[in-house]
Amino acid sequence: MCGIFGVVSRGSLLPADFLPKAARGLAHRGPDDSGTILLNVADLEVGFAHTRLSIIDLSPLGHQPMQDPVSGNWIVFNGEIYNFRELRKELEGAGIEFKSHSDTEVILAAYRVWGESFLTRLSGMFAFALWDAPRKRLLLARDPMGIKPLYYHQSNQNFMFASEVRTLLQTGLVPRKLDSTGVLSYLAFGSVYEPWTIVEGVMAVPPGHVLTIENGSVSSREYWNPLQASSRAESDVSSGNGIATADRLPAIVRDAVLSHLVSDVPVGVFLSGGIDSSALVAVLSHNGVRANTFSLVFQEDEFNEGQYSREVARRFGTEHHEIPVSQQDTLAVLPEALCAMDQPTIDGINTHLVSAKTRAAGVKVALTGLGADEMFAGYSNFRRVPKMEAFSKRFARLPRLARRPLSASVALFAGKDDRSRKLAQLATDHDSIVHPYFLLRMLFGAAEREALFSARLEDSEHALESALRQSIARSSTLDPVNRVSYLESHWYMRNTLLRDSDFMSMAHGLELRVPFLDRALVEACFRIPGDKKLQGGRPKSMLLASLGVELPREIVNRPKRGFTLPFERWLRGEMRPVMEEALLKSNWDQTSIRASAVRGVWNRFLAGETSWSRPWSLFVLAQWCGQNL
Repeated sequence: MCGIFGVVSRGSLLPADFLPKAARGLAHRGPDDSGTILLNVADLEVGFAHTRLSIIDLSPLGHQPMQDPVSGNWIVFNGEIYNFRELRKELEGAGIEFKSHSDTEVILAAYRVWGESFLTRLSGMFAFALWDAPRKRLLLARDPMGIKPLYYHQSNQNFMFASEVRTLLQTGLVPRKLDSTGVLSYLAFGSVYEPWTIVEGVMAVPPGHVLTIENGSVSSREYWNPLQASSRAESDVSSGNGIATADRLPAIVRDAVLSHLVSDVPVGVFLSGGIDSSALVAVLSHNGVRANTFSLVFQEDEFNEGQYSREVARRFGTEHHEIPVSQQDTLAVLPEALCAMDQPTIDGINTHLVSAKTRAAGVKVALTGLGADEMFAGYSNFRRVPKMEAFSKRFARLPRLARRPLSASVALFAGKDDRSRKLAQLATDHDSIVHPYFLLRMLFGAAEREALFSARLEDSEHALESALRQSIARSSTLDPVNRVSYLESHWYMRNTLLRDSDFMSMAHGLELRVPFLDRALVEACFRIPGDKKLQGGRPKSMLLASLGVELPREIVNRPKRGFTLPFERWLRGEMRPVMEEALLKSNWDQTSIRASAVRGVWNRFLAGETSWSRPWSLFVLAQWCGQNL
């Protein structure tokens, strides 16, 4: 796991410290080694910078930027290729010789032999840039699920890319200006939705895509998406193969988890005591692997899950480590966590805390259960959204004259909490809602966003809505449950959970791996009929049935509870002076957000009329802008 940066400059000389400065800005992502290379190619300067977190082949032979001695190609690579040894063996059979034992060298050789098609052979998480020396072109590629980030900026003279948005800002070649669509999506959903970023002119390489930069032009090609698997699922269901896939699921889950152990350093497991992380431990134990597990143990009973993680560790005989933490510990690291945000987000503080404590305990790589909810229908949204979708379709068929009294009745009897208001909004604003899923995930509604923004938003609203509608159209052939799975993984998981996990863990030089997002497992899950995922009356029943061993009953039957922090209480208590200083006294001009509307959000929170997440989102935005703009 690493940090990467690069530039293709035409007609201008880069400063001598340009690449080393970029590497220093990414040092937290790769504290073990760093390197730069500057190539002069005709009228171009091509520069790469890399910072390394040594996981596979710890020797100097794994140093990057790395060159293929045969073709002259160069690469900077961030991530892990879990099947690199199998690919290496195949390449050796074709006569390829290797100098190192790194997966980076395998990528270079695979591209030389197979061309761009080798991307479909990779199993792993990755973002890399490859300079094709003979063809004088740059390739940027990102893994299918978007586990690893990759951003780029193009101007008349320069094309730049980096693992983090802030690195591009620090070059001084990117205007420090907020992107209106990025800010709009942040207010709508609590994180910036790709392909936009929070910075104007900086875009994200889409997951499962390869970008080609050649002769000053940029082209993009998709090499994989989960809907390819789901399109096969439709015929699978009719032929019974969807059920056959479910029968093969135990082997697929086992292979996914075990493949993520590839490493030349010890691999730990984040163990919360919930189903997802406990499932990882169960699979490892069932296959003869004694895991090193790490759990945060809160002093306060209302947040402490220690009894559950201890039971899982005892049942499966792990080498268990408890890391004690108090609410005051968590509150104390908030400023540091806010500084670690590459882009603003209302989530991620918990990941920062877990990562800091785990890295301090000597762990460099950890498995997490992220992705299990999205693939195995673990969220309440998997039951709620299909019901709301059915209601929306029935409501749309009603004559317009019949809709008004029904909408009024729903609004009249709706509760005052956010969930009730959203259900009422489905009826009252039916025609303007893209899909019920986005309504449930929404932070600020359209009217609230309009009140907050002083700038015109028509173009940004249209761009965001078009992207949301496109995802609905692309998933139209899926059954309702698998459609939610696609939407959750495409929007919430990628733009919040994965992104936050990346920059919060890499702030401490910790690599997080997500076995439940293994490509073969994702493809299998999309082939299984959605209604089968909800059978059994237990959460994630298909995952539980695929482990080969039973989890403790108290783990399976306990109510689902994420790793939550007491923000509601903090914002009214210890953090209130800090919040009011930021929200009520900040200069909001650079954000095009109305100070009066911000005050209104804060006052409604104090009055108990809205959740803590709304003022918190504005606080985080103000902090990010103060630090980076």
